[in-house]
Amino acid sequence: MTALLVSVRSPQEAEIALSGGAAVIDVKEPARGPLGRADDAVIAAVVGAVAKRRPVSAALGELTDGATAPAGTPLTFVKWGLVGSTRQGWRQLLTERLRQPGPRAVIVAYADWQCAAAPPIGEVVSFACERPGNILLIDTHCKDAAPLSLRRRPTLLDWLPDDDVIATCRRCHAAGVSIALAGSLGPAEIERLRAAGPDWFAVRGAACEDNERGGAIQFDKVRALVKLITQARHPQATSVD
Repeated sequence: MTALLVSVRSPQEAEIALSGGAAVIDVKEPARGPLGRADDAVIAAVVGAVAKRRPVSAALGELTDGATAPAGTPLTFVKWGLVGSTRQGWRQLLTERLRQPGPRAVIVAYADWQCAAAPPIGEVVSFACERPGNILLIDTHCKDAAPLSLRRRPTLLDWLPDDDVIATCRRCHAAGVSIALAGSLGPAEIERLRAAGPDWFAVRGAACEDNERGGAIQFDKVRALVKLITQARHPQATSVD
């Protein structure tokens, strides 16, 4: 069953996302990158505001940064990107994080791995599928349109064809791995990826004012995304007069 994850940068945004129907609240600071780590005080404040009503995850930057989860903050999930980790034994580093007690570590694959100087997406997907019970997030790192000569921010589907995304989701589920799809996804991309059936669609910009990831979370946008995903699960609920 697919659900919506919304990334927030404050307790106030967390309340809006919850009211809109988000199934997971993710804490990150978009000004610090695609998986920008928010300050410890912000992470703690969001966890406190959610008050166990939903799972809370936190972005902790890139694995090579060495950042850890804030002590004493009861997060459900944490995640690091793999930028610059190819020559630093990313498999061993990530395996160690997966074994640590506390919040569950999410395995992150960048679809634009060449642009991100990260391990190839196929290698990271294989790593995840060898470890049933874990979670894989497919995201994008390069938010600039320049690498693809576009006039808009690229999305996951500019880097990875629809059929590849669908096949990856099915492979993960067959291996007992949960999967989240991110990467500047909006309603159009979510519509195209209905058949993929990920466990979560993860958004920030699509839930913000003017669709800008640096804007404020909007209740109506969250609600519309939840409705879109719900309709994707139950297409028979949509009638034609």
